[in-house]
Amino acid sequence: MNLFKRKQYVSVNASNINEDSKEKKNNDVKSGPAVPDGMCVKCTGCGKTVFKKEIGAYRICPECGHYFRIKASKRVKMIADEETFKEFDEKMTSLNPLNYPDYENKIQTMKEKTGLNDAVITGICKIGGFDSVLCVMDSTFIMGSMGSVVGEKITRAFEYAAENKLPIVIFTTSGGARMQEGIVSLMQMAKVSAAVAKHSDAGLLYVTVLTDPTTGGVTASFAMLGDIILAEPKTLIGFAGRRVIEQTIKQKLPEEFHHRANGAHDTADGGDLVPHLQAAAHLLRGLFLFVLRADHQEIHDGDHDHDHQNGWKHGHIAGTGRRCELKHDLFPPMSRCRPARR
Repeated sequence: MNLFKRKQYVSVNASNINEDSKEKKNNDVKSGPAVPDGMCVKCTGCGKTVFKKEIGAYRICPECGHYFRIKASKRVKMIADEETFKEFDEKMTSLNPLNYPDYENKIQTMKEKTGLNDAVITGICKIGGFDSVLCVMDSTFIMGSMGSVVGEKITRAFEYAAENKLPIVIFTTSGGARMQEGIVSLMQMAKVSAAVAKHSDAGLLYVTVLTDPTTGGVTASFAMLGDIILAEPKTLIGFAGRRVIEQTIKQKLPEEFHHRANGAHDTADGGDLVPHLQAAAHLLRGLFLFVLRADHQEIHDGDHDHDHQNGWKHGHIAGTGRRCELKHDLFPPMSRCRPARR
Protein backbone atom coordinates (compact mmCIF):
# COMPACT_ATOMS: atom_id res chain seq x y z
CA MET A 1 0.00 0.00 0.00
CA ASN A 2 1.38 3.33 -1.07
CA LEU A 3 0.70 5.87 1.68
CA PHE A 4 2.12 8.73 -0.33
CA LYS A 5 0.01 8.23 -3.48
CA ARG A 6 -1.74 11.44 -4.52
CA LYS A 7 -5.54 11.44 -4.42
CA GLN A 8 -7.44 12.13 -7.62
CA TYR A 9 -9.93 15.06 -7.46
CA VAL A 10 -12.67 16.01 -9.91
CA SER A 11 -13.31 19.70 -10.60
CA VAL A 12 -16.98 20.75 -10.55
CA ASN A 13 -18.36 23.93 -12.13
CA ALA A 14 -20.91 25.57 -9.79
CA SER A 15 -22.74 27.23 -12.68
CA ASN A 16 -23.40 23.80 -14.21
CA ILE A 17 -25.02 22.65 -10.97
CA ASN A 18 -27.31 25.70 -10.86
CA GLU A 19 -28.35 25.23 -14.48
CA ASP A 20 -29.04 21.53 -13.91
CA SER A 21 -31.17 22.25 -10.84
CA LYS A 22 -33.13 24.94 -12.68
CA GLU A 23 -33.75 22.62 -15.61
CA LYS A 24 -34.94 19.87 -13.25
CA LYS A 25 -37.24 22.31 -11.46
CA ASN A 26 -38.73 23.51 -14.74
CA ASN A 27 -39.33 19.93 -15.82
CA ASP A 28 -41.07 19.22 -12.51
CA VAL A 29 -43.33 22.25 -12.98
CA LYS A 30 -44.18 21.30 -16.54
CA SER A 31 -45.10 17.81 -15.48
CA GLY A 32 -47.70 19.14 -13.00
CA PRO A 33 -51.28 20.22 -13.84
CA ALA A 34 -51.38 23.27 -16.12
CA VAL A 35 -53.39 26.27 -14.87
CA PRO A 36 -54.24 28.85 -17.56
CA ASP A 37 -53.08 32.40 -16.88
CA GLY A 38 -55.80 34.75 -15.61
CA MET A 39 -58.08 32.01 -14.32
CA CYS A 40 -57.65 32.92 -10.65
CA VAL A 41 -57.27 36.13 -8.67
CA LYS A 42 -56.22 36.80 -5.09
CA CYS A 43 -58.71 38.65 -2.90
CA THR A 44 -57.17 41.61 -1.09
CA GLY A 45 -59.82 41.32 1.60
CA CYS A 46 -59.38 37.73 2.85
CA GLY A 47 -56.20 36.79 0.99
CA LYS A 48 -57.75 33.70 -0.58
CA THR A 49 -57.34 32.73 -4.22
CA VAL A 50 -60.66 32.48 -6.05
CA PHE A 51 -61.73 31.73 -9.59
CA LYS A 52 -62.51 34.82 -11.64
CA LYS A 53 -65.81 33.35 -12.78
CA GLU A 54 -66.89 33.11 -9.11
CA ILE A 55 -66.40 36.86 -8.67
CA GLY A 56 -69.20 37.55 -11.13
CA ALA A 57 -70.06 40.68 -13.07
CA TYR A 58 -70.20 42.78 -9.91
CA ARG A 59 -66.66 41.78 -8.85
CA ILE A 60 -67.44 40.55 -5.32
CA CYS A 61 -65.37 37.92 -3.50
CA PRO A 62 -67.53 34.81 -2.84
CA GLU A 63 -65.54 34.05 0.34
CA CYS A 64 -65.65 37.33 2.26
CA GLY A 65 -67.84 39.71 0.24
CA HIS A 66 -64.92 42.05 -0.51
CA TYR A 67 -65.48 44.42 -3.43
CA PHE A 68 -62.85 44.33 -6.15
CA ARG A 69 -62.14 47.64 -7.86
CA ILE A 70 -64.01 48.25 -11.11
CA LYS A 71 -62.89 50.29 -14.10
CA ALA A 72 -64.86 53.44 -14.84
CA SER A 73 -66.04 52.30 -18.27
CA LYS A 74 -67.52 49.10 -16.82
CA ARG A 75 -69.21 50.94 -13.97
CA VAL A 76 -70.84 53.35 -16.43
CA LYS A 77 -72.35 50.37 -18.27
CA MET A 78 -73.63 48.96 -14.97
CA ILE A 79 -75.31 52.20 -13.83
CA ALA A 80 -76.51 54.01 -16.96
CA ASP A 81 -79.46 52.78 -19.00
CA GLU A 82 -78.30 50.91 -22.08
CA GLU A 83 -76.88 53.07 -24.90
CA THR A 84 -77.82 56.37 -23.20
CA PHE A 85 -74.41 57.57 -21.98
CA LYS A 86 -72.82 60.45 -23.90
CA GLU A 87 -69.37 61.44 -22.65
CA PHE A 88 -68.26 65.03 -21.99
CA ASP A 89 -64.76 66.36 -22.81
CA GLU A 90 -63.50 62.99 -24.00
CA LYS A 91 -60.31 64.42 -25.54
CA MET A 92 -59.26 66.58 -22.58
CA THR A 93 -55.77 65.69 -21.36
CA SER A 94 -53.24 66.96 -18.82
CA LEU A 95 -50.32 69.24 -19.61
CA ASN A 96 -47.27 69.66 -17.40
CA PRO A 97 -47.86 73.03 -15.69
CA LEU A 98 -44.90 72.69 -13.29
CA ASN A 99 -42.52 70.99 -15.74
CA TYR A 100 -42.40 68.00 -13.40
CA PRO A 101 -39.74 65.52 -14.54
CA ASP A 102 -41.06 62.61 -16.61
CA TYR A 103 -44.70 63.57 -15.93
CA GLU A 104 -45.63 63.71 -19.62
CA ASN A 105 -44.21 60.24 -20.18
CA LYS A 106 -46.14 58.93 -17.18
CA ILE A 107 -49.39 60.37 -18.53
CA GLN A 108 -48.77 58.83 -21.95
CA THR A 109 -47.97 55.44 -20.38
CA MET A 110 -51.19 55.49 -18.36
CA LYS A 111 -53.21 56.43 -21.44
CA GLU A 112 -51.87 53.41 -23.30
CA LYS A 113 -52.35 51.12 -20.30
CA THR A 114 -55.89 52.15 -19.31
CA GLY A 115 -57.40 53.50 -22.52
CA LEU A 116 -58.38 56.67 -20.62
CA ASN A 117 -57.18 60.26 -21.05
CA ASP A 118 -57.39 60.90 -17.31
CA ALA A 119 -58.82 59.58 -14.05
CA VAL A 120 -62.51 60.44 -14.55
CA ILE A 121 -65.26 59.87 -17.10
CA THR A 122 -68.11 62.41 -17.17
CA GLY A 123 -71.23 62.58 -19.27
CA ILE A 124 -75.01 62.62 -19.46
CA CYS A 125 -77.19 59.54 -19.41
CA LYS A 126 -80.47 58.12 -18.24
CA ILE A 127 -80.73 56.25 -14.94
CA GLY A 128 -84.03 54.46 -14.60
CA GLY A 129 -85.40 56.64 -17.38
CA PHE A 130 -84.38 59.91 -15.69
CA ASP A 131 -81.86 62.26 -17.33
CA SER A 132 -78.81 62.62 -15.10
CA VAL A 133 -75.19 63.73 -15.22
CA LEU A 134 -72.85 60.89 -14.28
CA CYS A 135 -69.18 61.10 -13.22
CA VAL A 136 -67.12 57.98 -12.53
CA MET A 137 -63.52 58.08 -11.29
CA ASP A 138 -61.00 55.35 -12.13
CA SER A 139 -58.27 54.23 -9.70
CA THR A 140 -56.23 52.55 -12.46
CA PHE A 141 -55.16 55.98 -13.79
CA ILE A 142 -52.49 57.23 -11.34
CA MET A 143 -54.67 55.99 -8.45
CA GLY A 144 -57.55 58.27 -9.44
CA SER A 145 -55.57 61.32 -8.36
CA MET A 146 -57.19 64.69 -8.97
CA GLY A 147 -55.25 66.97 -11.29
CA SER A 148 -56.32 69.86 -13.50
CA VAL A 149 -58.23 67.64 -15.93
CA VAL A 150 -60.19 65.77 -13.24
CA GLY A 151 -61.10 69.05 -11.54
CA GLU A 152 -62.08 70.74 -14.81
CA LYS A 153 -64.19 67.85 -16.08
CA ILE A 154 -66.12 67.50 -12.81
CA THR A 155 -66.60 71.29 -12.59
CA ARG A 156 -68.00 71.37 -16.13
CA ALA A 157 -70.27 68.46 -15.28
CA PHE A 158 -71.76 70.38 -12.33
CA GLU A 159 -72.15 73.51 -14.45
CA TYR A 160 -73.96 71.53 -17.15
CA ALA A 161 -76.21 69.91 -14.55
CA ALA A 162 -77.07 73.28 -12.97
CA GLU A 163 -77.76 74.90 -16.33
CA ASN A 164 -80.02 72.09 -17.47
CA LYS A 165 -81.66 71.45 -14.07
CA LEU A 166 -80.37 67.89 -13.78
CA PRO A 167 -79.32 65.70 -10.85
CA ILE A 168 -75.72 64.53 -10.73
CA VAL A 169 -74.21 61.26 -9.47
CA ILE A 170 -70.48 60.83 -8.79
CA PHE A 171 -68.69 57.55 -8.05
CA THR A 172 -65.49 58.55 -6.26
CA THR A 173 -62.22 56.67 -5.95
CA SER A 174 -58.99 58.55 -5.45
CA GLY A 175 -55.72 58.73 -3.59
CA GLY A 176 -56.10 62.52 -3.40
CA ALA A 177 -54.55 65.48 -5.20
CA ARG A 178 -51.97 64.75 -7.91
CA MET A 179 -48.57 65.79 -6.56
CA GLN A 180 -47.07 66.25 -10.04
CA GLU A 181 -49.33 69.28 -10.55
CA GLY A 182 -48.70 70.82 -7.12
CA ILE A 183 -50.77 73.92 -6.30
CA VAL A 184 -52.70 73.57 -9.58
CA SER A 185 -54.03 70.26 -8.30
CA LEU A 186 -54.94 71.66 -4.88
CA MET A 187 -56.87 74.52 -6.49
CA GLN A 188 -59.27 71.99 -8.01
CA MET A 189 -60.73 71.35 -4.55
CA ALA A 190 -62.02 74.91 -4.27
CA LYS A 191 -63.09 75.11 -7.92
CA VAL A 192 -65.19 71.94 -7.80
CA SER A 193 -66.66 72.86 -4.40
CA ALA A 194 -67.80 76.24 -5.80
CA ALA A 195 -69.53 74.45 -8.69
CA VAL A 196 -71.20 72.09 -6.19
CA ALA A 197 -72.50 75.08 -4.22
CA LYS A 198 -74.09 76.64 -7.33
CA HIS A 199 -75.73 73.33 -8.19
CA SER A 200 -77.03 73.03 -4.62
CA ASP A 201 -78.32 76.62 -4.59
CA ALA A 202 -80.42 75.73 -7.62
CA GLY A 203 -82.16 73.09 -5.47
CA LEU A 204 -80.84 70.14 -7.48
CA LEU A 205 -79.94 66.65 -6.27
CA TYR A 206 -76.32 65.55 -5.86
CA VAL A 207 -75.54 61.92 -4.94
CA THR A 208 -72.04 60.66 -4.16
CA VAL A 209 -71.13 56.96 -4.03
CA LEU A 210 -67.82 56.35 -2.25
CA THR A 211 -65.82 53.40 -3.56
CA ASP A 212 -62.49 52.01 -2.42
CA PRO A 213 -60.41 54.07 -1.81
CA THR A 214 -61.74 57.63 -1.37
CA THR A 215 -59.08 59.73 0.35
CA GLY A 216 -57.12 62.99 0.33
CA GLY A 217 -58.32 66.08 -1.49
CA VAL A 218 -61.30 64.33 -3.04
CA THR A 219 -62.63 63.41 0.41
CA ALA A 220 -61.87 66.95 1.61
CA SER A 221 -63.93 68.50 -1.19
CA PHE A 222 -66.74 67.22 -3.42
CA ALA A 223 -66.94 63.61 -2.14
CA MET A 224 -68.43 64.78 1.17
CA LEU A 225 -70.69 67.49 -0.22
CA GLY A 226 -73.43 65.26 -1.60
CA ASP A 227 -77.06 65.60 -0.56
CA ILE A 228 -77.03 61.82 -0.22
CA ILE A 229 -73.78 59.96 0.45
CA LEU A 230 -73.57 56.22 -0.19
CA ALA A 231 -70.59 53.88 0.16
CA GLU A 232 -69.64 50.34 -0.74
CA PRO A 233 -68.95 48.03 2.23
CA LYS A 234 -65.38 48.05 3.61
CA THR A 235 -64.47 51.10 1.54
CA LEU A 236 -61.35 52.96 2.68
CA ILE A 237 -62.54 56.51 3.43
CA GLY A 238 -60.40 59.23 4.94
CA PHE A 239 -58.13 62.20 4.38
CA ALA A 240 -54.65 61.43 5.68
CA GLY A 241 -53.20 57.93 5.64
CA ARG A 242 -53.23 55.63 8.65
CA ARG A 243 -49.45 55.80 9.18
CA VAL A 244 -49.40 59.62 9.04
CA ILE A 245 -52.18 59.89 11.63
CA GLU A 246 -50.53 57.40 13.98
CA GLN A 247 -47.22 59.25 13.77
CA THR A 248 -48.97 62.55 14.45
CA ILE A 249 -51.11 61.55 17.46
CA LYS A 250 -48.60 58.96 18.76
CA GLN A 251 -51.36 56.38 19.18
CA LYS A 252 -52.31 53.09 17.57
CA LEU A 253 -55.53 53.30 15.55
CA PRO A 254 -58.20 50.56 15.67
CA GLU A 255 -58.22 48.00 12.86
CA GLU A 256 -61.56 49.19 11.45
CA PHE A 257 -60.38 52.81 11.29
CA HIS A 258 -60.93 54.42 7.87
CA HIS A 259 -63.11 51.55 6.67
CA ARG A 260 -66.82 51.64 6.04
CA ALA A 261 -68.93 49.09 7.93
CA ASN A 262 -70.25 45.82 6.53
CA GLY A 263 -73.78 45.05 5.42
CA ALA A 264 -76.40 46.24 2.98
CA HIS A 265 -78.53 47.99 5.58
CA ASP A 266 -75.89 49.47 7.89
CA THR A 267 -76.19 53.19 8.50
CA ALA A 268 -73.27 55.59 8.47
CA ASP A 269 -72.94 58.45 10.96
CA GLY A 270 -76.00 60.53 10.25
CA GLY A 271 -78.12 57.77 8.76
CA ASP A 272 -76.90 57.49 5.18
CA LEU A 273 -77.75 54.23 3.45
CA VAL A 274 -75.05 51.82 2.25
CA PRO A 275 -76.15 49.56 -0.61
CA HIS A 276 -74.52 46.53 -2.16
CA LEU A 277 -73.29 47.17 -5.68
CA GLN A 278 -76.07 45.02 -7.14
CA ALA A 279 -78.57 47.45 -5.62
CA ALA A 280 -76.78 50.69 -6.55
CA ALA A 281 -78.51 51.23 -9.88
CA HIS A 282 -81.89 50.28 -8.43
CA LEU A 283 -81.35 52.57 -5.46
CA LEU A 284 -80.44 55.51 -7.68
CA ARG A 285 -83.53 54.92 -9.77
CA GLY A 286 -85.60 54.86 -6.59
CA LEU A 287 -84.01 58.08 -5.35
CA PHE A 288 -84.71 59.82 -8.64
CA LEU A 289 -88.25 58.53 -8.72
CA PHE A 290 -89.16 59.95 -5.32
CA VAL A 291 -86.84 62.96 -5.04
CA LEU A 292 -87.49 64.36 -8.50
CA ARG A 293 -91.22 63.84 -8.04
CA ALA A 294 -91.22 65.74 -4.77
CA ASP A 295 -94.99 65.95 -4.60
CA HIS A 296 -95.29 62.16 -4.62
CA GLN A 297 -95.98 61.84 -0.90
CA GLU A 298 -95.88 63.89 2.27
CA ILE A 299 -93.09 63.22 4.76
CA HIS A 300 -94.09 62.71 8.37
CA ASP A 301 -92.61 64.63 11.28
CA GLY A 302 -90.16 63.13 13.74
CA ASP A 303 -86.56 62.11 13.37
CA HIS A 304 -87.09 58.35 13.48
CA ASP A 305 -90.78 57.56 13.24
CA HIS A 306 -91.82 54.07 12.21
CA ASP A 307 -94.85 53.06 10.23
CA HIS A 308 -95.05 49.37 11.04
CA GLN A 309 -98.01 48.84 8.76
CA ASN A 310 -96.06 49.50 5.53
CA GLY A 311 -92.46 49.12 6.80
CA TRP A 312 -91.18 52.66 6.13
CA LYS A 313 -88.69 54.40 8.42
CA HIS A 314 -88.63 58.21 8.43
CA GLY A 315 -85.60 60.40 9.13
CA HIS A 316 -83.30 63.18 8.00
CA ILE A 317 -80.56 62.77 5.40
CA ALA A 318 -77.34 63.93 7.04
CA GLY A 319 -76.14 67.39 6.04
CA THR A 320 -79.18 68.29 3.93
CA GLY A 321 -82.56 69.94 4.30
CA ARG A 322 -84.28 66.81 3.08
CA ARG A 323 -86.42 64.31 4.90
CA CYS A 324 -86.01 60.68 3.95
CA GLU A 325 -87.88 57.39 4.24
CA LEU A 326 -86.02 54.07 3.98
CA LYS A 327 -87.78 50.85 3.12
CA HIS A 328 -85.86 48.67 5.56
CA ASP A 329 -87.46 45.32 4.65
CA LEU A 330 -86.74 45.39 0.92
CA PHE A 331 -83.66 44.43 -1.11
CA PRO A 332 -82.58 46.31 -3.09
CA PRO A 333 -83.35 49.13 -0.65
CA MET A 334 -85.53 51.96 -1.85
CA SER A 335 -85.56 55.54 -0.64
CA ARG A 336 -88.06 58.34 -1.08
CA CYS A 337 -87.25 61.91 -0.22
CA ARG A 338 -88.42 65.44 -0.81
CA PRO A 339 -86.98 68.89 -0.03
CA ALA A 340 -87.95 70.29 3.34
CA ARG A 341 -90.36 73.19 3.29
CA ARG A 342 -88.64 76.57 3.67
